Amino acid sequence: MTFRIPAPVSSIALACTLALGTTAAQAAPDAKLLAAAEKAQPALIENLKEMVLVESGSLNAEGLLKMADITDGRLKAMGFKTERIKTTIGTPAEIVLGTMKGTGKRKIMLQAHMDTVYPAGILQTQGYRVDGNRIYGPGIADDKGGIAVILASLKILVDAGWKDFDTLTVLFNTDEEVGSRASGELIATTGEQQDYVMSFEPTAAKSVAKGEALLLGAAGTASATMDVKGRAAHAGAAPELGRNALYELSYQLLQTKDLAKDIPGVTLNWTVAKATGPSNQITEKAQAIGDIRITQPGAEKKLDAAVQAKIASGKLIPDTETTVKIETNRPAFLAGDKGLAMAKKGQEIYKELDRELALAPMTGGATDAGFAGRSGKPAVVESFGLAGFGYHARDEYIEVDSIVPRIYLATRMLQELAK
Repeated sequence: MTFRIPAPVSSIALACTLALGTTAAQAAPDAKLLAAAEKAQPALIENLKEMVLVESGSLNAEGLLKMADITDGRLKAMGFKTERIKTTIGTPAEIVLGTMKGTGKRKIMLQAHMDTVYPAGILQTQGYRVDGNRIYGPGIADDKGGIAVILASLKILVDAGWKDFDTLTVLFNTDEEVGSRASGELIATTGEQQDYVMSFEPTAAKSVAKGEALLLGAAGTASATMDVKGRAAHAGAAPELGRNALYELSYQLLQTKDLAKDIPGVTLNWTVAKATGPSNQITEKAQAIGDIRITQPGAEKKLDAAVQAKIASGKLIPDTETTVKIETNRPAFLAGDKGLAMAKKGQEIYKELDRELALAPMTGGATDAGFAGRSGKPAVVESFGLAGFGYHARDEYIEVDSIVPRIYLATRMLQELAK
């Protein structure tokens, strides 16, 4: 299919500047930077294709290693000092950490993830393809588009001899889609050393949202595990001697299902339940798993207290024992005043292109921006990646006409933050 590149953004922005004049609210775009972003688009697309053709699901050790080779090589070619950090939890893989020293005062980190949600073999049914303004491929938006924007933006600035920073740090991790258990602490401790963190998850496509956005908040995640211990007995000959753990589990799930509604900043949904033992036996053990989302720090602790109190208040089946354990996985991302100021600077930059940039206050999905901002020290903003959709689903795609604006946004943002 013929690949049509949308009209350059510069012609649109310059036309608006000539027609309307430049105001304090809408400065003219940086012509050299915009031209560089336009020139970088074909190479970015080729980089995207190369990465999409590497299957790098969170459990795919071989694919993740190939992604590390690609990203590590690109950073080294730009002059970054790189480190390959082997993971010690989950799939054996290597996190890529790149650093570059400058002559300025600000420390800035850019982060994205190399893993996708897709199983091995996905390219056989959902391969790389171009259709008008959309390019399809597993992981192309979430988050290989983000990686591509980082690499393209940094190359433009490095090639221009830009050094107005103290330290640039780039972190590409391998397990965001499965909770960042192997990389979360590294992201948090590295983020704590920064003044600013730019996180490159995608922004929503035009078919989903009215315009592109930056994200100011995302729910943290936790899990609840409810275990019930009863007593086994023959289900036909002596059921009265048993204590049915499955019945008690069902009772306690109903007892606790609405507790979060009275606690601001947290949700609880029991999503998985299972019981052990043969079908002709009164169930001795049963377990349920719950999904918890946190939008206010500490809300999960209040939920834990409420669940424990409800469990202790009564039971359906005598002589059964119920325990609940809540474990926090990923902290909530809350941009706060510092992040808001940073995001508003992004809005000003987009106005240079005569484009609107929305600020999304909160999403239920989790993000590594939560780890990056855990200390409260850096200003953190999410969704500097490409516009797209279909992630975690089918026929994932990015919009080609978002490439130049997002490169421009990232490069200009880096320049402004470094000041």
